[in-house]
Amino acid sequence: MKASTTFLACAITQALAYPGMKKALAEIQARADFNLGARSTTLLGDLSSGQLTPVGQEIKNILQSTDDALAPAGGSYKPPGKLGSSTCSKDPLCVWYYVAAEMWGDFADAKGCTDLGRGAIRLGFHDAAAWDVNSPYGGADGSILLTNELSRSENLGLADIAAQTKTYYNTYHPYGAGMADIIQLGALVGTVACPGGPRIRAFVGRKDNPTPAPPNKLPLPSMDAPTLISLFVQKTFTASDLVALVGAHTAAKQFFVDTARAGAPLDTDPQTWDATFYGEVLTGNNKTYFILHSDKALSTYATTKGQWNTFAGSAGQALWSPVYAQAYFRMSILGVNNLNHLTEISQVIPSR
Repeated sequence: MKASTTFLACAITQALAYPGMKKALAEIQARADFNLGARSTTLLGDLSSGQLTPVGQEIKNILQSTDDALAPAGGSYKPPGKLGSSTCSKDPLCVWYYVAAEMWGDFADAKGCTDLGRGAIRLGFHDAAAWDVNSPYGGADGSILLTNELSRSENLGLADIAAQTKTYYNTYHPYGAGMADIIQLGALVGTVACPGGPRIRAFVGRKDNPTPAPPNKLPLPSMDAPTLISLFVQKTFTASDLVALVGAHTAAKQFFVDTARAGAPLDTDPQTWDATFYGEVLTGNNKTYFILHSDKALSTYATTKGQWNTFAGSAGQALWSPVYAQAYFRMSILGVNNLNHLTEISQVIPSR
C-alpha cells in the first residue's frame, strides 16, 4: 500500500469516529480538491543511509505515513520514584514525566491553553524551522535559546516563553534533559493544553547546538503563497503540509504585525484547538480577529485553496488533526541527525 493511501486510511478512521462524519467524508472525497494524501514522505537525517535501529525504523514509518503520528491517550505512566532518585534515573521516561507535568501546570487552565502554552507551540516552530535541506546545521537543536537567535526580528514575542523554558532547562538539565528536547516537548504539551489539540508522538535525544541557526529560514506574515510554498519545500514539506501546519494559528495571537492591535487573536477562540480557523480566514473581515496576509494568501492560492477548503468544511476538525500531527512530527525532527538513537516518551504527554 502506498504511504499516501495508508495516511488517508488513518485520516478516514479518525473521521469516522465522529457522528455524521461518514457522509461528510464521502462528500469531500467526491470533490476535485480532495488531496489529503499529498503528504511528504522524504526521509530526514541519518535515516536515509545505513542500517536502521528499531527506533529509526519507527520514525521512518511515521515520516512515510505507514505508522501513526498520533500518540494513544495518555495518563497511564507513573514515575517509579522522585526526581533525582536512583529509580527515576534508571527510567528514561521519569525525568520527562516531571518536565511535562510542570509544563502542564503552566500551559493549561480551566479555559484552555494559556499564553505560555501558545508561546511554547510557536517556540517549537521557530527553533525547528530555522533549517532547510541546504543547511549544514540548524533545526530542532535548541539554538534559539542557546544563542542570540531570540534577538532576531522574526522571534519577537517569544521572550516570556523563552524565559520559562530556560527555567525548565536549568531545573532538569542536571538530570539529563536537553534544551532541544525541552523545546519540542513544550510544543507538544502546549498543543494538548488547548482543548481539541492532538497528542503527537514525542521522542528525545536530540543534540543541543550552541551555534546560531542560519538566518532567513523562517516564514514571515508578509509572505505570499508561492514564497511560503517554496520556503517549506526546502524543509521537505509539501504545500498541503504547509496548509496543515499554519492551522496552529488557531491558538495564536499577534503582537508585532500590527502593534495597534497587539494581543489580537488569529481566530475567535485562541484557547482552543479547532479547524474553524480555516473558515474564519475565508470569511472574516479582519476586525473581530486578526487575519495574517500569509494566511489569507494561502487560503485563496490555486495550489493550496483546495486543502484549505477541505479543512474549512464540515469534517475539517477530524481530518485536520491527524494531518497536523503528521506534519508537526516532521517539523520536530528537522536537522536532527541521530534519529536512530532517539527514545520515545509519548507516554508522558498529558491529556485533557
